[in-house]
Amino acid sequence: METVEVILAMLLAVIASGYLGRLLPIALPLPLIQIALGAIIAGVFRHGVALEPDIFFLLFLPPLLFVDGWRIPKVGLFRDKATILELALGLVVFTVVGAGFLLHWMIPAMPLAVAFALAAIVAPTDPVAVSSITQRVPMPPRLMHIIEGESLLNDASGLVCFRFAVAAAVTGHFSLAQAGLTFLWVALAGVAAGVVITFGITRAHGILQRRFGEEDGVPVLINVLTPFGAYLVAERIGASGILAAVAAGITMSYMELSGAATAVTRIRRNVIWDALQFTLNGIMFVLLGEQLPDIVRGALHPDGGEPFDPWWLASRALAFSLALVLLRFAWVWVSLQLTILNRRRLGHEVFKPRLRLMLATSVAGVRGALTMAGIMTLPLALADGTPFPARHLAIFLASSVIVVSLLLASAALPALLHGLTMPPEPEAKCNEEDARHAATLAAIAALEKAQKADGTDGPDDADGQDSRAEDGAERARHAQAVEHVLRLYRHRLKATDAANGNGDAPAQKHTERIYRLLALNAERDTILQLARRMEVSDEAARRLLRQIDLLEARFQQD
Repeated sequence: METVEVILAMLLAVIASGYLGRLLPIALPLPLIQIALGAIIAGVFRHGVALEPDIFFLLFLPPLLFVDGWRIPKVGLFRDKATILELALGLVVFTVVGAGFLLHWMIPAMPLAVAFALAAIVAPTDPVAVSSITQRVPMPPRLMHIIEGESLLNDASGLVCFRFAVAAAVTGHFSLAQAGLTFLWVALAGVAAGVVITFGITRAHGILQRRFGEEDGVPVLINVLTPFGAYLVAERIGASGILAAVAAGITMSYMELSGAATAVTRIRRNVIWDALQFTLNGIMFVLLGEQLPDIVRGALHPDGGEPFDPWWLASRALAFSLALVLLRFAWVWVSLQLTILNRRRLGHEVFKPRLRLMLATSVAGVRGALTMAGIMTLPLALADGTPFPARHLAIFLASSVIVVSLLLASAALPALLHGLTMPPEPEAKCNEEDARHAATLAAIAALEKAQKADGTDGPDDADGQDSRAEDGAERARHAQAVEHVLRLYRHRLKATDAANGNGDAPAQKHTERIYRLLALNAERDTILQLARRMEVSDEAARRLLRQIDLLEARFQQD
């Protein structure tokens, strides 16, 4: 019963953090508030929630990585793919090697393999924590897209490196050739598992839905369970469940463009995922706050070892956190110089980044939920049964990196981002207004086609019954209904207010509803087609589809 009370208190803390963030006179990042509330909960209940590492990984990472992969802007991801890959792959390896050797040099009591494992788990960044900091000082869209893309990919690369480092610490053996082959299998099989599982689940669900129908909540539940299925299958075959969850999210974003889901399902699904993402991220930071007292005590008094001096431990934690920022800055500076040289060699226009841009990119490397989830999966013992070396110390340092990176970013990013300029984003083939215009033209064309078909035959209504006019009065009603809907769309094209409607009889309104749904389907098909061809940004497509879905849901309920 006490565990249930603690969990309910954690959920209340997540809710309270949202209000406290708005009430406080200074702009504190939401994760810091949640960490503080978690520490308060641990003090009231005398202990926090202890989770097994494997369960911790399974509960939190698949849905968070799935929704990140699903919602990341694909246009920006492919446009800046070179920069994103440099940060997501090259920077992770650079951080693991540089920070690992530095840690072992600063703290000789920490074995090199454990130092590499800690460096690997603090390498991935957390865009949710960054976005919470930049709410009052917006980050340039292109820089935010790069940070988001980096986070999506470095989650996987950092955790794969972490897995190898932990295996080396547990077994005492490491083979570069075997690690390379294992990495290929882990990566390729993980991606394949995510794609196949998501594609198979979506297709099977479509077949069952068409043949037997279903309850309203089933599609949303299937969507929520998909990342867990991809993760478990990948882990069962020895591949990366993390990569499988990411690949499942990206695959789902492309499957969504088929338009198979109903408007009501899309609306409910978005609401559920928004709430789930906020809740899971919040709970992870609350959990961190709950465990901080035990983490500090375990680091100060390691099992079977001499107690550490608190000031010595604090200095090492601060030095390690700042070293990660310096390593990130060095990599950003070198990669940008190489990019500039390559563009000059190809004769392209060169944008010379200011020092503030490189500093902002370095400070924006905030650690968060993934670092917390990964470090808690350190095994409790080695293969021979002895306690895992420096486990409490590693957890303390990872927790310190999270807190210090949040504090540093909240203090420095607003000043660095103020007035910061980035290279202009290449214009999409059509912006949101162009896409809306194209959708309106498609709706008018569909209505005119329905108007001409067999005189003024109406389309089938939602129940599949043919609404063909059988007498003059029925044809006149269809003609009046389609003309009224056409007038609304033609007024939209002229940027004038649409007609407010009239006192139509119920039969007239029912017929008009049929043509409204027909026009909305034509609008949706056009937006999906533009999104599939990447002629409109993901953000604009989602906004337009949401507007169409809300209108369709309204007319379906009439």
